[in-house]
Amino acid sequence: MHQCHAILVSAPASGQGKTLITAALARAWRNCGLRVQAFKCGPDFLDPMILEVATGRPVYNLDFTMCGEIDGEAQLYRAALQSDLIIVEGVMGLYDGTPSSADIAARFNLPVLLTIDASGMAQTFGALAAGLLAHYPQLKAAGVLANKVGSTGHAQLLKNSLPTHLGWFGALQKDENLSLPERHLGLFRASEIGDLEDKIEAAAKAIEAELPLPPSVDFKVPALKNQPKLLANKTIAIARDAAFCFIYQANLDCLTDMGASLKFFSPLHDQCLPEADAYWLPGGYPELHLSEIGANVAMKNSLQTAFEANKPILAECGGMMALSDSIDNQPTFGLLAGKSQIHGKLQGLGSLKAKLPQGELGTHTFHYGSFTTELPPIATADTRFGKVENIYQHGSIIASFLHFYFASNPKAAAYFFLS
Repeated sequence: MHQCHAILVSAPASGQGKTLITAALARAWRNCGLRVQAFKCGPDFLDPMILEVATGRPVYNLDFTMCGEIDGEAQLYRAALQSDLIIVEGVMGLYDGTPSSADIAARFNLPVLLTIDASGMAQTFGALAAGLLAHYPQLKAAGVLANKVGSTGHAQLLKNSLPTHLGWFGALQKDENLSLPERHLGLFRASEIGDLEDKIEAAAKAIEAELPLPPSVDFKVPALKNQPKLLANKTIAIARDAAFCFIYQANLDCLTDMGASLKFFSPLHDQCLPEADAYWLPGGYPELHLSEIGANVAMKNSLQTAFEANKPILAECGGMMALSDSIDNQPTFGLLAGKSQIHGKLQGLGSLKAKLPQGELGTHTFHYGSFTTELPPIATADTRFGKVENIYQHGSIIASFLHFYFASNPKAAAYFFLS
């Protein structure tokens, strides 16, 4: 066992301000000189980008389907060894989803801090907090933080409404300058929010005066596994820029654990691929950069050369759409026969298991795009709604709307990068 201060931040529902509150808490404790490691429940890419700015450290995900409970246990233990405090941002409301934030908190014995939008609320605040935290007896309650309060007096009224066993973690007054902008896939990327650092720091300053340390938690030593060096002496080049940005830090760790050397490149701005044994185009927002993609003929030619040389290329979600013939009828890199389209309604959502010849691989899907092609799928992942997400192979390219979590099955992940 190893002890570390820890807390999971949740709320009664989505839209309560969890991400900014979690970032503010993390920054406030970091400003006190603590080494803070952040996690995000579920498979989200965007919230972790905000939390990385707050903590100055890469952020990891906790999800039973995509990542697995064993991976979560290992990630938390490693974080406990390297940190003074672990903060986990929940997903949706406290009991929403499978697994819910409450399930994850109970599984890893994480104390729960509720953040509640208190606008239009007085003494009901305490009843709501007490009821939510008592609903699941296995939960360890830490306390409550009030968001969007009207005044100092309002905050005191809310604090006084809490039962004595619930701690008070402060209040953040209603301020439009502390909201975070959103688009169809969720929050904007951290690098797109020009005043994000100021927002986080201002919110941290507003709550630090009354902020206690969360309880200490015992983190269990995980069963050690010898990671085979399946990618020894291999160099993998990874697309990373404004259009291709959905990359789990855990995936990078897994690749290096398997012996790979990593390089990064920009399909938007670079004129050619770096020399490598394999390439990975992750998801992101290629639909917002179609003019740059269409104009970068040199990159298109370089990708074609790598394809003709039979270099393995993994293309996930936006990466797949960028390799198709077009997105919304605008030309893209054109290595995959088929057309991509962005729709007004969500086309895929959920943590899934991909069924590959090398075994099951944890994945998730969240996209508004479609890909119309005559390519036959080589594998699928079943969704909860009776649909499937296809995995395609065209020569050395493996492509899908799925985002893969490599550590859930390193052997299957290594296959993507081996010719």
